[in-house]
Amino acid sequence: MDESTTGRVKKAPPAPLPEFDEETYLRLNPDVLVAVAEGKFRSAREHYEHYGRAEGRLAMAPRDLPRDKIIITARPGSTGEAPHAPLGAVDAIKLSSAGGLFVTGWVNDSLDRLDSVELYVAGWSVAFSATGLARVRRPDADKVAGLLTPHALGFWGFIYAGQRLPSGKCNVVMRLKSGAQLILILNIELQDDLELRDNVLNHLASAQYPGPAYFNAVSSIGRAIGTQLVDFSQMLTRKAVSTPYIERFHRSGRVPKASVIVCLYGKPNYLALQQALFSGQAGAQDYEFIYVCNSPALAEILLKEAAIAQLAYGLDITLILLGTNAGFAAANNLGAAHARSNRLVFMNPDVFPKEPDFACRHLAQIEEFSAARTDIFGAALYYTDGSLMHTGMYFETDTIPGFVLGQKEDETILRAEHYGKGAPPEDAALLRPRFVPAVSGAFISMSRGWFEELEGFSQDYIFGHYEDADLCLRSLEAGRPAWLADLRLYHLEGKSSPRQLVHEGASAVNRWLFTHSWMEPVKAALLGPAPAHPALAEAMP
Repeated sequence: MDESTTGRVKKAPPAPLPEFDEETYLRLNPDVLVAVAEGKFRSAREHYEHYGRAEGRLAMAPRDLPRDKIIITARPGSTGEAPHAPLGAVDAIKLSSAGGLFVTGWVNDSLDRLDSVELYVAGWSVAFSATGLARVRRPDADKVAGLLTPHALGFWGFIYAGQRLPSGKCNVVMRLKSGAQLILILNIELQDDLELRDNVLNHLASAQYPGPAYFNAVSSIGRAIGTQLVDFSQMLTRKAVSTPYIERFHRSGRVPKASVIVCLYGKPNYLALQQALFSGQAGAQDYEFIYVCNSPALAEILLKEAAIAQLAYGLDITLILLGTNAGFAAANNLGAAHARSNRLVFMNPDVFPKEPDFACRHLAQIEEFSAARTDIFGAALYYTDGSLMHTGMYFETDTIPGFVLGQKEDETILRAEHYGKGAPPEDAALLRPRFVPAVSGAFISMSRGWFEELEGFSQDYIFGHYEDADLCLRSLEAGRPAWLADLRLYHLEGKSSPRQLVHEGASAVNRWLFTHSWMEPVKAALLGPAPAHPALAEAMP
């Protein structure tokens, strides 16, 4: 008999709860487990149907349960009042055309730690994890928050999207561990890519870091910011060297035996001075000089200086002009690409021959020694007062007091120790020709083939600092350590272009990058057994 003939309507059974698991529900809700055991409810499902669903309790455990993080499984009305919004502010959000994004601000998380800073813009969003943000001291924020003891309330972060992003109004959510949040609305400030990089590097160098500033400026970028800044700067470097202006001042028919590559920064008069001092040397006609200038403001005067110097001193000059600062590594790589010889000599503009036969002796050493010693070598450098300035580079570690190398690497930074600073001019132990871990970028002589096999200087380093040590360590790692040759030059260290705050910020990035790249092999050489290769054993005592 069907329902239509009896007039009775059969009730449909209750719809099954989607993915409801009684055992998991009781595990997630121990208060329900007790209530069921006491007979207040016949089952976990009964509790869920009458109360749990409305309270927002989870019926199933999350499939990918995050570790070391509290997961809220229910929000009953009796769980207490919601966390209060924290004190805080976002000072600026700056965005460049290539997708560089810089945010800076502060939040009072002295009792309830910051979890994330989230930015929501029409078309895109990003969440900065608190662990990836740099934390800094903000005395102004301490005063607003009324803290009795200083706390690193300030934060800043940087990320590189690698694409153009729309700007406009930005909804900022600063979220704390408890779930408390501060919501702000700001306008995004648009900046040129180069201007944004300078702003970030200036901020890195000028911010007040808790504890030892030398260490914490570097460690603050180690979790996320450093990699993003290197990628962003790499893109700017590639742009800078993509369209150089090149002019040659040569005498026809001359084939150079060595190419001197010089990066000019700030002082164009070094070009004429170098030409004057080298031209008087026997064998100088076997060299060509390639000057790479990163300062467009100097272009006109350098073109005149190069033309006059070639007429006055007769040496071949190539001038490469860039529209912006591409950095030491990229400028040298570009100069090498336009060299006409198989011998590359990378030299600072404030380096000059100390001996009257330097030009001949340099070429003679290349022909005299085996390839293992001529693939890459340096020279002794002297201050103008005659004392030694540099006779090789060795590596040491700076650690925060109380931490031991290898036990807490985040608090350990590699540094290069230049041997010979201030030593007497004829110190036999320092001047002895030998393998060394590295030589100064103020003078490096390399075979072109080996330079190209190593893929030149690493352009990951911003502006300049540590790229010379990196090149030498890559050569050492490949079995050809740098050789300290019996050659001598003057080096007017620190008397070229003035060092600005932005360069200090770049050096902090480079210290992090160098430590990140070379900590393990250098630590092994410092703490472990001597390397098997005899040359490596001598170079890394």
